[in-house]
Amino acid sequence: MMHFDDNDIHIVESGQDVEFEDTAPPREKMKRAGDSLWYGPNPSRRAMRYVAALTPWRENRRVLSERNINMIAFSGSIGNGKHWQSRRFEAHQLTRNTAGLFLGSGSSIASAGPGGAVMSYLIVGTVMASIISCLGEMTALMPVNAPMMEFPRRFLDRGVGFAVGWIYWFAYGVLAASQVVAFANAVHFSYDDRSIEGKTLIHWRTGEDVDSAVWITICLVVVVFVNVLPVIIYAELEYIFGLFDLMTPLPGAYYTEPLGTKYWDQPYGFFSETYYVTDDNGIVQREISGSVGTLLGVWTTFINVMFSYIGMDIVAATAAESRALADSESMKMAARKINIRIITLYALAVTTASFVVPANHDFIIGAGSSIGSRSIFVIAAVQAGLPALAQFFNAMFVLSAFTCAINSLYVASRVLHTLALRGQTGPEFITRRLRACRNGVPVRAVVATALMMLIAYMGRSGAPGSPLDELSNNCTVSCLIVYATICATYMRFYKTLEVAKMSENTSAAQAASYDRDSPLYPYKSHGQWLKAFYGLTASIILIIFNGVPAFLEQPFNCRKFISAYIGIPVYFLLIVSYKLRKHGLRLSRWGPERSDDLSNTVQAASEKRRGRLDLPDWGFTRANLAAFGHWLWVWIK
Repeated sequence: MMHFDDNDIHIVESGQDVEFEDTAPPREKMKRAGDSLWYGPNPSRRAMRYVAALTPWRENRRVLSERNINMIAFSGSIGNGKHWQSRRFEAHQLTRNTAGLFLGSGSSIASAGPGGAVMSYLIVGTVMASIISCLGEMTALMPVNAPMMEFPRRFLDRGVGFAVGWIYWFAYGVLAASQVVAFANAVHFSYDDRSIEGKTLIHWRTGEDVDSAVWITICLVVVVFVNVLPVIIYAELEYIFGLFDLMTPLPGAYYTEPLGTKYWDQPYGFFSETYYVTDDNGIVQREISGSVGTLLGVWTTFINVMFSYIGMDIVAATAAESRALADSESMKMAARKINIRIITLYALAVTTASFVVPANHDFIIGAGSSIGSRSIFVIAAVQAGLPALAQFFNAMFVLSAFTCAINSLYVASRVLHTLALRGQTGPEFITRRLRACRNGVPVRAVVATALMMLIAYMGRSGAPGSPLDELSNNCTVSCLIVYATICATYMRFYKTLEVAKMSENTSAAQAASYDRDSPLYPYKSHGQWLKAFYGLTASIILIIFNGVPAFLEQPFNCRKFISAYIGIPVYFLLIVSYKLRKHGLRLSRWGPERSDDLSNTVQAASEKRRGRLDLPDWGFTRANLAAFGHWLWVWIK
């Protein structure tokens, strides 16, 4: 345990866990953004030399600004898309869904209908917003390293924190590999609609003539190189890449005559009325029509849409390297901005696209010759007579997959580094090396995660039902397990706040910091307990029923079933393994191990909060204009 005692720092290692807790200096000193939580604001030289002799090689540097964190989270979410590239199918064959906004919104419209797709993005968006609000409130009140692991560890059980850490690392490692393959598939771009009464032929010869393994290798090398750069360089590169993602225009703007609600009316309809049961090769086995078919189409779209929202939690994952970590307003604004930006962008993009591309377009149900050709944005651009714009869109898909791979490797490597700091990565000779940092970057954790990303070569052929495709499906389930745990953690955290506030051992100053109704409470979202319950319930339902397609196939598809549910026993197995390692077979000691630690809480510096528009005067004045400009900048930066 590391303690800050006046001007001295003490490090104590106890048991099998190595604790690196950030015990705070006085609260008023912690309000200074950028203070190192290892050293505190004013440690003695002796304390600094002591820590320097033991821990600087383990330390991430706090250099990321709020602007960097917002764009890393944005580009990490916007680029998501499963890697699978299908073959071209004949009649009565469909591709499997591809998740993500750029490449998956078309398959969402095809399976759920235009109204069902928009509804899916909105409903799942509210689930994710609830989860991020839970995480954001806890992190704003107690700015700690690795909050996705630390809070379950504090408020639920140490074994749960251990399990969440490893599942989280696995999910983002697989996601990084999936994005590498998505990059290779996007480079392999062609568009030929002449067989469906079109007139456009586009080929990226370089992408088609070069083997996918070459593009996977190039992407892997560059992604790893960017991640071993000093963090501030990586963050600025991500900011630039994210700006390109933001520049992607909406397709409806390129039509001279509005189509109105043509593709929402009959014979298309608000919902898709038929659900197609397909095997691993994409061949349709049977059709389910009516209300049951509509329900199945919307439900499977829910699962795919959830994959596209993965990455929003990066706002908290970057906490260890945020120089504004002790600034409670930064986490509040980051959480709210990522919710508003992602959900609004997704809903508007899918709504706009659904008005210009029909749900039964041949390309979005599998006739396209490449992954990029199935994007509703590319289809809309081509049909508007702008093939050059279609190529621009595909270039944005390439860049988005590349940036998402970089971000996923970043998150996975930091999770592995934190596990190493807690002594939870196996033998000491491995753990000691994974703790090491160079220029503030855990290089060996990056390399170890990059080795896992070599599974990207499993998806080189793009064949349906590949092992990487199944791992990608499990990635969604793993993240749902983590999200359900975060919501359960918040509910326990909420109860702990209430108990601590009423405790006789709590001072008046401490009780004030635990009061959610205080104007200085860092981040309060109204009805947050209900939101946590909503997020927990929705996550559990999605986990339980995500494998429905496996039961509909004939014969029963064991591989789909295993990929859909293997994450659940692995999660509990990790918890049991932690208990076995720490307590052996002494089952009486296997009860919940939680500290309910509410130390290191911070409060807002003043009752005037960022993000609120307070106009100093009445009417149109220079002071009001300046206040409005500052408010607008706070929300868009």
